[in-house]
Amino acid sequence: MTENALIKNLYDLNETLAKDYLLQFNYPWEALPGIGGLITELSSKLDMSVFEDKGDGVFIARSAKIWNYSTIVGPCIIGENTEVRPGAFIRGKALIGNDCVVGNSTELKNVILFNHVQVPHYNYVGDSILGFYSHMGAGSITSNVKSDKKNVVVKFPDGELIETGLKKFGAMLGDHVEVGCNSVLNPGTVVGRNTNIYPTSCVRGVINADSVFKDRDRIVKKED
Repeated sequence: MTENALIKNLYDLNETLAKDYLLQFNYPWEALPGIGGLITELSSKLDMSVFEDKGDGVFIARSAKIWNYSTIVGPCIIGENTEVRPGAFIRGKALIGNDCVVGNSTELKNVILFNHVQVPHYNYVGDSILGFYSHMGAGSITSNVKSDKKNVVVKFPDGELIETGLKKFGAMLGDHVEVGCNSVLNPGTVVGRNTNIYPTSCVRGVINADSVFKDRDRIVKKED
């Protein structure tokens, strides 16, 4: 069952500047501690005809649209044709791909967003990796620290557990994941490719690819 949480089964690595970095790991959460260093390394290799150095470790594609009243802290890379809307707070260690939307009152911290990711309205995304074309509905958030402050454990549907050694771990969303409005993705959540999460859901553990999460007792396979 652990196959469902492998990087190779969650993501199209051609859709992120972090491809070579992620190839070093089996599970995506293993990449979380090094995101800041990755961004610093990538920044030195960017095509400066495409990107602009804004200072303090912030690099923004010239084609990106950054609205007034957004806050961006480095290290950070924002890709081509991405939109950062008013009131967004990018707290640093954020690698944001091309054609993304970071919306009003959305907060990002220690994240990799693949190309075409949308976090457009009132989202908190921390210590997380969001795959190609994943989308978080309005008000949906990643909870990245357990209430008891202990290390996060990834729980699989068959009962298998993986100790991550991390106190901060939000969610790993595979490609084309849809998260419904006002859902909470608890620490250590991993959602497989092409899966839909119903609105107002409370999600934890590993959700298999090609599923519909209605609630924790009703997770069904998508029909062809």
